[in-house]
Amino acid sequence: MPNKPVIILGAGPAGLTAAFELIKRDIRPIVLEKGNRVGGLARTEVFKGYCFDIGGHRFFTKSERIERLWHEMLGENLIRVKRMSRIYYRGRFFTYPLNVANTFYNLGLLEVLLIPLSYLRSQVLPYPREETFEQWVCNRFGRRLYEVFFKTYTEKVWGIPCQRIRADWAAQRIKGLSLVAALTTAILGTARARSLIDEFWYPVRGPGMMWERFRERIEAQDGEIRLHTEAIALRHQGGLIRSVVCGEEGRTIEVPAWQVINTIPLARLVPLLDPAAPEDVIKASQGLSYRAFIIVILIVDKADLFPDQWIYVHSPEVKVGRIQNFKNWSAAMVPDSRRTSVGMEYFCTEGDAIWRMSDDDLAAMAAGELSLLGLARAGDAVDHLVVRQPSAYPVYDEDYKQHLEVILRFLPTIGNLQTIGRNGMHRYNNMDHSMLTGILAAQNILGANHDLWKTNEEAEYLEEDKRSIDGELITEKVLRRTFSRMDKFAFATALGSVSGLLSFLATIWLVVKGGEVVGPNLRLLGQYFIGYTVTLKGAFIAFAYSFLWGFLFGWLFAYVRNFFLAYYIYRVKKKAELLSLRDFIDHF
Repeated sequence: MPNKPVIILGAGPAGLTAAFELIKRDIRPIVLEKGNRVGGLARTEVFKGYCFDIGGHRFFTKSERIERLWHEMLGENLIRVKRMSRIYYRGRFFTYPLNVANTFYNLGLLEVLLIPLSYLRSQVLPYPREETFEQWVCNRFGRRLYEVFFKTYTEKVWGIPCQRIRADWAAQRIKGLSLVAALTTAILGTARARSLIDEFWYPVRGPGMMWERFRERIEAQDGEIRLHTEAIALRHQGGLIRSVVCGEEGRTIEVPAWQVINTIPLARLVPLLDPAAPEDVIKASQGLSYRAFIIVILIVDKADLFPDQWIYVHSPEVKVGRIQNFKNWSAAMVPDSRRTSVGMEYFCTEGDAIWRMSDDDLAAMAAGELSLLGLARAGDAVDHLVVRQPSAYPVYDEDYKQHLEVILRFLPTIGNLQTIGRNGMHRYNNMDHSMLTGILAAQNILGANHDLWKTNEEAEYLEEDKRSIDGELITEKVLRRTFSRMDKFAFATALGSVSGLLSFLATIWLVVKGGEVVGPNLRLLGQYFIGYTVTLKGAFIAFAYSFLWGFLFGWLFAYVRNFFLAYYIYRVKKKAELLSLRDFIDHF
């Protein structure tokens, strides 16, 4: 390998996983991290001994490789947590995942009657084109349920009306969403869903433990992770990045680069290029939007407040969007069992009114809203800390797609640059999705040819592309051949032709053979094939009858086979829907 290292911009889950994958293959990564600790949005902060998660990160994945990696890193420090979360709306708590009896009781009889009527209307008169989030959800749930469980919370998170959020965000995050599937899940559930959704893994002292362990393993094998270091220029020539200029604790240094893996927001990446990117690419990067995030940590002088790990707050009368109770994630997160630490999460935009509020004002607002929701008295909050997180969530507004397409047409012109992770791809990846992009990017440096942009389309779970990232050969051709629809006409024609030829050749062979009695046994076919004799004429009659019956049997066989295969695929699809729907609000 060249002496020049692989430069990784950002020490979040994607960047650290890529670095770890490289270091195992004796390739030296240098990770540049602007912040003072690793983990990015999934880091753990500590305040007076209280540990808290920035946003609440469950360790849940369908990828066996990622789960093995988590256990390899933390072992017994990765604990199993029984999930409890609820939705607060109109002064009531809805169990989540949704329970039919609890939901109906909280909504009231009138709403329960109006929701199915609204759903039926959406099925009779659906939006013909699903361009916005609102249209997408209303077509699957009806407007009434959309306004109850989707509209307020979604607009809190994104800060724009649902009519401005693109439908493809929902399509990416939630597969097979429908009211029928949701009701089936709420009423029946599945054993598989319970094992996947109702419990999750969690580091005993927060997710930062995981990323600190990654850091230790990388540095132990001669990799570098430089904190307080920000890339300020990517110098490229001849279609390759030659070096990365960065600011590090008041000084400017230039690091030669062989390969570059980016995880920072695309809106920050494009302006770093030196020489500058084309004007349309720069303009496109400026058009990408991000949602910021503020978490107000309140230390509450109460041993117990509520049993949930987190509560979604849909009610519009308060600004808080989600409330974390860190003691319920892990008791080790709170040093004093007589007290509780809660995280009041506010979604905002950098520079807006909430972002500019002083820490004390934010703490006062958070304590007041905690009291208004009936979870604690404002006076019970004895201490606080505020953490602001810029560029937390890439926004899927009405213009993002065209901006992203412009950038994606340009990026491949730089041959040694890959961009991964949530902000690096401007895609709302889960944590395990981001880690998978890191692994695949590292493998690309080693000679693979993975399309990173397909990773969060569930392909990493179904491995529908060919080879799994574990090295197993899973051929797409075999899967297509196994589950493809059989052509009824072609199969029937083939079977009829073979049957006809067999009857024809058998008759001809006996005619040619001759003898005193020609084909006494085959002559019995005349009872089924009218006019058949063991003669040349009879051979053509046998061919016609055999072709006809073979054709009919072949067509029927293919029809039945296609029917049962379609039913099987339908069942598999519905099972997948039930699994995803149990957790649909988490994706928002």
